[in-house]
Amino acid sequence: QVQLIESGGGLVQAGGSLRLSCAASGRTSSTWAMAWFRQGPGKEREFVSAISRSGSSTWYADSVKGRFTISRDNAKRTVYLQMNSLQPEDTAVYYCASAVAYRGTDPRTYDYWGQGTQVTVSS
Repeated sequence: QVQLIESGGGLVQAGGSLRLSCAASGRTSSTWAMAWFRQGPGKEREFVSAISRSGSSTWYADSVKGRFTISRDNAKRTVYLQMNSLQPEDTAVYYCASAVAYRGTDPRTYDYWGQGTQVTVSS
């Protein structure tokens, strides 16, 4: 089992920044590929970003490319999502997910999920 706990969400004005964290614990958690998804009001859960086990490969949704940066610290078993130039359309609950290896953008293919953290961007 892998446990994931997100933190760092909150309320920010458009153009502002937030950094989300996802702390992992449990079996081989430091070596799993990690991803961020988000789900806005009335919307389906969508892929935001992912990072490989080693951190050498990253993937981003087109909507966040150039604004968001994913990183990880395996010693701390934590993955981060630095979000800059936030816009109201980024408002969503952000979820951390993990899998043995990068599984692409379909949330159904990830094995473990955190409880989510709310990000609200005001205009």
